[in-house]
Amino acid sequence: MLTEAEIKTFVDGAMHYFAVSARQPVAVGSPYLITDGGTPAVHEYTGVIAISGRRKGAVCFTAPRSMLMVLLMRMNETDTSETNMKDLIGEVANTISGNARRDFGKDFVISVPSVVDTEGGKFRPPVNARPFIIPLNWRSHSAKLIVCLE
Repeated sequence: MLTEAEIKTFVDGAMHYFAVSARQPVAVGSPYLITDGGTPAVHEYTGVIAISGRRKGAVCFTAPRSMLMVLLMRMNETDTSETNMKDLIGEVANTISGNARRDFGKDFVISVPSVVDTEGGKFRPPVNARPFIIPLNWRSHSAKLIVCLE
C-alpha cells in the first residue's frame, strides 16, 4: 500500500504539470482508496504508464475530452484531433510518472504511455493492489490520477 509521502509525490507531480504546462494551478481533492474491490470510474480518455521494477502496477491520468481541449488551447495548440487528445493524455501520465521516478529511484521503471479503451467507463488495474484516486479539478473540469502499485 502507498504511504502518505508516496501519494504526495504524485500530487506534487500533478500540481507541477499544470503549473508549468497549463500555466494555471490545479486543485487537488482528498486522495482516497478504493476499498470495495471495485474498479475506478474513468473519463473518455485514460493514459496509462505501466510500472515495473521494485514496484509493480500502473499510474493513470483520466480526463474528459472537454478538459483536454482547453488544455491544448492553453498550450497554444489548435489541433484538437483525436490523435492529439490521445497524445496529450499519454503525455500527462508520462510526465507525472517520470517526475515520481525521481523520488522512487531507478528501480521504479516506467513504460511508454499507452491510451486504453475504457469501455463502460471503468479501468481494471493490472495488479491486485487497491487503487488510490487523486481527484484533480482544473478550471471547471474534473480529472483523476489513479495510482495502483503493489
